[in-house]
Amino acid sequence: MKKNTQTINVKKEIDMITALIQFKLPKPISREKAREVFSETAPKYREIHGLIRKYYVLSEDGGTAGGVYLWHSQEDAKRLYTDEWKQFIFDKYGALPTVAYFETPVIVDNVTGQIITDDD
Repeated sequence: MKKNTQTINVKKEIDMITALIQFKLPKPISREKAREVFSETAPKYREIHGLIRKYYVLSEDGGTAGGVYLWHSQEDAKRLYTDEWKQFIFDKYGALPTVAYFETPVIVDNVTGQIITDDD
């Protein structure tokens, strides 16, 4: 059965940037422990200006953690990834994060059945 998919164009001033954050943990953690620790910090991200969505991630071996963030703009993202935020990550997880930015011109959302683009 084929899903009904619609394409939505968002305003051009919304660049949609994805930030990939990674840090090597001092020792591997289980998925259950990651869920517990991540759930503690998740509420902090609910009201962050410009943040559309955040995924917490853990490698299969439990040795690397991080997040995938979808932002309205790189400027919004950079307001979060300050030295103080990096220190928070270090204090919480024992490792400094790396931050990589990616343009995000198209998003496929299979939950809502939408394809979202940054076209006019």
